[in-house]
Amino acid sequence: MGNTASFASLRIYIMHQKTENPVLSQALIVLMSIATGLAVASNYYAQPLLETIAGAFALSVNQAGFIVTAAQLGYALGLMFIVPLGDMFERRGLIVLMTLLSAGGMLITAMSSSVAWMIAGTALTGLFSVVAQILVPLAATLAAPQQRGKVVGTIMSGLLLGILLARTVAGALASIGGWRTIYWVASGLMVIMALILWRALPRYKEASGLNYPQLLASIFSLFSRNAALRTRALLGALSFANFSVLWTSMAFLLAAPPYRYSEAMIGLFGLAGAAGALAATRAGQLADKGKSRQTTSVSLLLLLVSWLPIWLGQYSIAALVLGIVVLDLAVQAIHVTNQAMIYRLMPEARSRLTAGYMTSYFIGGALGSLISASAYQYAQWTGVAIAGATLSLMNLLTWWLGKIDNPQVPA
Repeated sequence: MGNTASFASLRIYIMHQKTENPVLSQALIVLMSIATGLAVASNYYAQPLLETIAGAFALSVNQAGFIVTAAQLGYALGLMFIVPLGDMFERRGLIVLMTLLSAGGMLITAMSSSVAWMIAGTALTGLFSVVAQILVPLAATLAAPQQRGKVVGTIMSGLLLGILLARTVAGALASIGGWRTIYWVASGLMVIMALILWRALPRYKEASGLNYPQLLASIFSLFSRNAALRTRALLGALSFANFSVLWTSMAFLLAAPPYRYSEAMIGLFGLAGAAGALAATRAGQLADKGKSRQTTSVSLLLLLVSWLPIWLGQYSIAALVLGIVVLDLAVQAIHVTNQAMIYRLMPEARSRLTAGYMTSYFIGGALGSLISASAYQYAQWTGVAIAGATLSLMNLLTWWLGKIDNPQVPA
């Protein structure tokens, strides 16, 4: 009897240690990076296929653009109402469940017989693919303080690679088996990833002491009390709006004369953008060294400058590729720096900080998609470039005013 009690006590102690002090190995960082990229990629498979999907469902350019917007709005809702649950529930179980539900959304899209069903499946996938934003603060929590920026940068590299390579993979598979193929394949991969995460992730629960309504209300409280969070959230929103302005309409540019590229060829442009992901870890390391102000300022200037070669992309593929690389590098550097900064604010509320920041981020992305589709319809590629440059100028102004109002904001 005594031995049984001792064994039970030892088991409880070991489980407690596993929950409270899990080890973040390099292998686990890589796995979380891949899972993050795979989850967020599901929102971007449609972008290089918009021309084909528009033809399949007899849609206009504006209507086709709403498919991307639906994914981003679903993602924004998930960020606001689901991600905060990471501060309430055990995170491994929550991550696995959300991964499976996201796979279910992609199955609905793959089987859709009308645009309404496609939008429903896309929105559902977007809603639960916010699992990526539970993985990121979990990695930040498990990381040693002096390596937090680097770890966040590595995970965010996986996220950006997922966003960008989604286009390449979707285009390639569409050329083989039609536009639905990517959704069948991706849903299967998500189920496999859910099983791997269940085996590999440590159990972890952050007890906030708040019920669900209080948890949601505290997000608004965090915004009202913290100028750094407000500034960084607005920078993120405008940066991701830039990203969406470019990528939402680029398929229309490349599918039209004089290029007339195929879906597979259009998807390959995601490889050019993937170069920006390589800057993610470096930006996190600079944040760890206290150089976030310089990183943010340089990145915002690069973001503005990138729109000149992007505009010239209607005449020159080389200019377009250069603009893509510079824009994606700048957007990713801003994003990684923003997250490294906000995770320092309140360690016990990282899921809610992520929810507030990333909700703003993806609302910016959704608005960018709408602006891009409208700009292209009414002013072609020049309209898209003007819209992107205008958003970049607004971002610089936000940063400048934020530093004036509170010199400590970009710490």
